[in-house]
Amino acid sequence: MARVEVAREAGACFGVERALAMVRGLAKGGDALQTLGPLIHNPSVVQELSDAGVGVIDEPEQATAGSTLVLRTHGVTPEVEERARNAGLVVADATCPFVKKVHKAAERLAAEGYQVLVVGEAGHPEVEGTLGHAAGAQVVGTASDVDALQVGRRVGLVVQTTLAERVLREVVAALVGRCDELRVFDTICDATSKRQEAAAELADHAGVMVVVGGKNSANTTHLYDICAERCARTHHIESADELDAGWFVDAELIGITAGASTPADHIERVRAGIERLVTA
Repeated sequence: MARVEVAREAGACFGVERALAMVRGLAKGGDALQTLGPLIHNPSVVQELSDAGVGVIDEPEQATAGSTLVLRTHGVTPEVEERARNAGLVVADATCPFVKKVHKAAERLAAEGYQVLVVGEAGHPEVEGTLGHAAGAQVVGTASDVDALQVGRRVGLVVQTTLAERVLREVVAALVGRCDELRVFDTICDATSKRQEAAAELADHAGVMVVVGGKNSANTTHLYDICAERCARTHHIESADELDAGWFVDAELIGITAGASTPADHIERVRAGIERLVTA
């Protein structure tokens, strides 16, 4: 019978658990509660919160008068936060503390006169929030993006917390020699790095890998890419309902990993679902 193993580091990180605990605690109060954008990049969890009465809005001005507005884990720009507070709302800040560190690093670099580059995915809410903390900051998604930049003498980098370490190394290598001074704040979250290392380790030995988490989650997508490079039979799912018995035929070791926005109970449902399929 196939053996099912969960990666030694997988699932919800500190920032996500903190945000979920905050919102679930507020929801018990019974007052109107909304999040500014999805709290985390996990549609299943967002739906669970919606079922508990937690709404999602896109702009502060859409909030119900007198309600509590939760700033999502990815953070927002100072301008958006100011709009929320000026709207007379109770603002609960669920921004991940590690994302806050990126904001502070970007602010510091800008104040010290560096050309600020945010290494990350253009349009990602964390990246958009960080840009608002350093006037004139630009996004660099890959090393090839450096070629199109007007690189100044003094360049400072901050990094999206969920980015793959490989991308940061490649961008740094592309900038070396293009400027007189390069200052790098490696703001990739330790939880991200640990999950990527553990996923790679398991994928090297597994016959099948299952990656659990939102399809809109950057860190989960990176986990999928890492696993797919090492294990041809890699599948990305959001819930146990998507499991297919055909995936596991002839597999001796089935590995499971999960993004930083995936709660432990979601991982357990997938593990139990796989075991039912392979023993049926």
